[in-house]
Amino acid sequence: MIVMSRPDLKNFRRIVVKVGSSLLIDAAAGVVKETWLEALAADLAALHAEGRDVLVVSSGSIALGRSKLKLPRGPLKLEESQGAAAVGQIALARLWSKVLAAHGIDAGQILVTLQDTEERRRYLNARSTIAKLLEWRAIPVINENDTVATTEIRYGDNDRLAARVATMASADLLILLSDIDGLYDAPPGANPNARLIPVVESVSAAIEAMAGAAESELSRGGMTTKIEAAKIATTAGTHMLIASGKIAHPLRAIAEGGRCTWFLTPANPVTARKRWIAGSLEPKGTLTIDAGAVAALRGGASLLPAGVVRVEGHFARGDAVVVRGPDTHEIGRGLVAYDAENAERIKGHSSSEAARILGVHGRAEMIHRDDLVVGVAPA
Repeated sequence: MIVMSRPDLKNFRRIVVKVGSSLLIDAAAGVVKETWLEALAADLAALHAEGRDVLVVSSGSIALGRSKLKLPRGPLKLEESQGAAAVGQIALARLWSKVLAAHGIDAGQILVTLQDTEERRRYLNARSTIAKLLEWRAIPVINENDTVATTEIRYGDNDRLAARVATMASADLLILLSDIDGLYDAPPGANPNARLIPVVESVSAAIEAMAGAAESELSRGGMTTKIEAAKIATTAGTHMLIASGKIAHPLRAIAEGGRCTWFLTPANPVTARKRWIAGSLEPKGTLTIDAGAVAALRGGASLLPAGVVRVEGHFARGDAVVVRGPDTHEIGRGLVAYDAENAERIKGHSSSEAARILGVHGRAEMIHRDDLVVGVAPA
């Protein structure tokens, strides 16, 4: 068996870092671990200064809220959790804004629910917001919207949420900072001979069997949810690693070769996403384009409304459509930025004319090049 070497942190351009409640909050005292958070912020700022895109998925709103409200320890009812989250989200946003501002970085808060990552329209809206914040060189701080999420429609843990965010943002690395420094072949608390697994090439049944229970009372998930997160991330072309967050400067430690477990993917976010668009989605309509648009698409451009000459089908924004040239041959497939009615209204018009016709400034592109697969035959 060939054991692959671990990747180097400096080779990743877009990184999502997940921070759990137990790392952020001192459960016994009910206060924020400010010194630790400031050290993590310095690590994030160092990555940011190197030109990388950085996103944070942060737990802690319920834990902060129950501390501020002086709620008794023990399980909370759903409405109590939602109320605690409402108080805690303000405190959590303030915390991240403060520690990142110390390094001259703006923080942008995004609250999501399970439906936001499962429903196409909401998914695209969240993806666009993330993209704009990163373009502005802000750091999005993302959390599950516990004030409105019910038991039936929630993730229930931020490991899987972080994986969904990583795929939504086309990140090439997801870092789960945890109470434990990686995946072991046996529960390390019960077995002193348990060995850390430094690299996982694929999430097999044997790897899944190694997962244990949650490590602390503030954690909603344990190693099981981390393995599930690894499956989500690596399938979408995102590498993932689990590392200890109990130390100061945990990201610096990873960069310097500290203990952790890497979960590798053979793909990358762009190719994985385009493979999904090309072969996994049922087209809901067709856009026929002119010869100039065909040439532009083959040169790597987005599809603009001006290049569209015919719209067919009943589709909503975010649906997959087939793109055909003037000779009716399929040029590619993509996720359309307008519903069929509005696409019909703005076809053949410039982006500025489209905005005037619709009365709003929508997307400049009919299909953005990141959502477009050109020259790939259907599966």
